[in-house]
Amino acid sequence: MLFDLPPIAGLLPLLLYIVLSFRKNMHPIVNVLVCTIVGAVLVKQPLLEMGGVLAKSLGSFLALVGFIIMLGSALGVVLKKTGVAENIVNILMRKIGVNTQSRAILATMACSVTLVTLLGTLAGANAVIAPIVIPLVAAIGITPSALAAIFQGAGQAGLFIGPFTPPMVTLMEITGLSYPQVLFTAGLPVAILMWIITFFMARRIQKSTMGLYSYSGDVGLPPETYQPSPKTVRATWTFLGVLALLVVYGIFRKGGASYAIVVMLGTGIFTGLAGGLSLGEICDGMMEGCGRLVWLFVLFVFFDPFLAFVEKSGAFNALVDYLSPYIATAGKTGFALFSALVGIFGINGAAVAQAVMIDKLFRGFLDPFGISMYLWAMIVLVGSQITSFAYPGGDMIGQMGLAQSKDVTSMLKLGYVIIVATLVMAVLVSSIF
Repeated sequence: MLFDLPPIAGLLPLLLYIVLSFRKNMHPIVNVLVCTIVGAVLVKQPLLEMGGVLAKSLGSFLALVGFIIMLGSALGVVLKKTGVAENIVNILMRKIGVNTQSRAILATMACSVTLVTLLGTLAGANAVIAPIVIPLVAAIGITPSALAAIFQGAGQAGLFIGPFTPPMVTLMEITGLSYPQVLFTAGLPVAILMWIITFFMARRIQKSTMGLYSYSGDVGLPPETYQPSPKTVRATWTFLGVLALLVVYGIFRKGGASYAIVVMLGTGIFTGLAGGLSLGEICDGMMEGCGRLVWLFVLFVFFDPFLAFVEKSGAFNALVDYLSPYIATAGKTGFALFSALVGIFGINGAAVAQAVMIDKLFRGFLDPFGISMYLWAMIVLVGSQITSFAYPGGDMIGQMGLAQSKDVTSMLKLGYVIIVATLVMAVLVSSIF
């Protein structure tokens, strides 16, 4: 560390990022660029060698997520040019009745949690539905800020329900419990709580951001006399059919986040051809869509080294070391709260790796404190998964990108409400199991 600063000082870039996020008109790229430079200086990373760091970042998972999000926007342009977006809005609003903001929020939440549960990936699943729901919510007046909150809050709950999602598989391995046991004692309670919070927070965010952010230029409400052309009808059925086939295949093959690239490209090409577009026109449309979110891809490229510098400083391990002495005096409830807090704020990285690390750190305390595996499943789930709501990391920024939102403040407000609620739940469960 610079000037032999203690490792805990490595948290400075992360704290700075959160503070800057609340500043009015702060551009996300400027924020992450400043914090990346601060992190690099702290860990003595030569700034003139940052090109190699960024080259490595281009092959990171965060860069992949950014690319997937750009392709989701590309598909959205194809749906607009072929009339499919307008036709789907008409079907959903006039024939199915999703014609109020509350209904649209609930319908989007249901779509997100269902597809995340089936595909086992947050970014990939929401990338599939984003081009479909954005025209709908735009027509009803829902803001990008509210949609981003829905995507993360409701979508991530799907990871806690599916039998083959990474968090559930990891919890079953760590605890030795069966899928139904983990589902009913940890996954489902946390998912239901997050769903309820997300619904009411999305409505609150919608109210506070109405008039500040909007989907300008997107599909509006079709006129009462709207009648889709034969090409639009053909393109709509092609879109739904190809999407369904690719999703089913992805579920069968457990495609993961990278499979979303195939879904975006395949669906866009077949829908465009069915709608009467040439391959050149499809390509131009998709590049137009990608261009809208190039800023987000650049953001993700910088975000990977930003988090890597914080981890390299040893700040996360130092935070655990500072807090560990207090665990000896904690009771069962105190232990549950402490270990979950350390997981959320003290350990950063891939959620599955976080779960394994939490288990290794605290496994020896389970018997002395009388912690059952049912309670431990809840603690590990909260400690490893709720981290994505504490910091503006890949999951949070990714869902904002899919929703075309730059409003980090609203996401952090949602995140900390979920953090408090899930910690309270873990404490209450500790008095039962």
